[in-house]
Amino acid sequence: MATAQIWLFAFGTLALLFVSALADDVVVLSEENFEKEVGQDRGALVEFYAPWCGHCKKLAPEYEKLGASFKKAKSVLIGKVVDCDEHKSLCGKYGVSGYPTIQWFPKGSLEPKKYEGQRTAEALTEFVNTEGGTNVKLATIPSSVVVLTENNFDEVVLDETKNVLVEFYAPWCGHCKNLAPIYEKVATAYKVEEDVVIANLDADKYKYLAEKYGVSGYPTLKFFPKGNKAGEDYDGGRDVDDFVTFINEKCGTSRDGKGQLTSKAGIVASLDALVKEFISASNDEKKAILSRIEAEAEKLEGSTARYGKIYLKAARSSIEKGADYAKKEMERLQRMLEKSISSAKADEFTLKKNILATFAA
Repeated sequence: MATAQIWLFAFGTLALLFVSALADDVVVLSEENFEKEVGQDRGALVEFYAPWCGHCKKLAPEYEKLGASFKKAKSVLIGKVVDCDEHKSLCGKYGVSGYPTIQWFPKGSLEPKKYEGQRTAEALTEFVNTEGGTNVKLATIPSSVVVLTENNFDEVVLDETKNVLVEFYAPWCGHCKNLAPIYEKVATAYKVEEDVVIANLDADKYKYLAEKYGVSGYPTLKFFPKGNKAGEDYDGGRDVDDFVTFINEKCGTSRDGKGQLTSKAGIVASLDALVKEFISASNDEKKAILSRIEAEAEKLEGSTARYGKIYLKAARSSIEKGADYAKKEMERLQRMLEKSISSAKADEFTLKKNILATFAA
């Protein structure tokens, strides 16, 4: 594997781990850590579930709200056993026979009490406060999904500068409820993309808008790209990766399901071809190719114009500072990415690393 590819792989792995750690306030439990976390000096609410379980998927956003609410409560743990199919002995030990099963383990005890209440964040919060002697209020987690109404539909959806994915849903629709946490993750992944909007409309409340766009079942997803505000049906899969693949293809973005830029972000095919000539050329030849890179970069428009400037700077610096400039600069950017930085800065540094990788190949 080439040095540049190794760097990109390492960065991608670190970024994925970092984001995964931040994305969930619920402690993930397994056979290895269960008794280290549960039955100790704090009470614990534990959800036992299976990834294929529809009721578990429906519970997921409510349970995540619960986890966020109790994140700072030192006397209470909110946990989940990721996969009872994988950890059968652990789930069997505590009498789990259906999913999801929610149990309360008092402080210092591994003798659980089964939760029989409603599966809402509000009801779970009340239960944990009662059992754990806490007084935690349910956290409000802002949504990244743009909520459409009759007042803002045209303004948002028909905006010629935006690519808009719209879910037409009904509050009573079971499939819509199952889609909700997935759709939220998609919206979060693209929240920093200024020309991509992930939105939804209560089609039961605004029936005439649903009828206007031929919606007869729920959920119905329609994509309104910049150049076609008539809307086109989204018929793809309904996992996060399915939506991400679709949006990247239609909008020219390069995000993954966690919202991180992929290794393809910032890469311009025409400039990439010139860089291949550049890195194998003599110093005199490099100067001639630099002029061609500059001319090609000047043709770029929109977001790609920004990428062109990065290519141009990298080429100039490679001539001025030597062939190992790209590798050293990638190492510096990697150190910056490992610090606590804003998402905007992370995007900026990732774009630079991706483009520099073409010079270090």
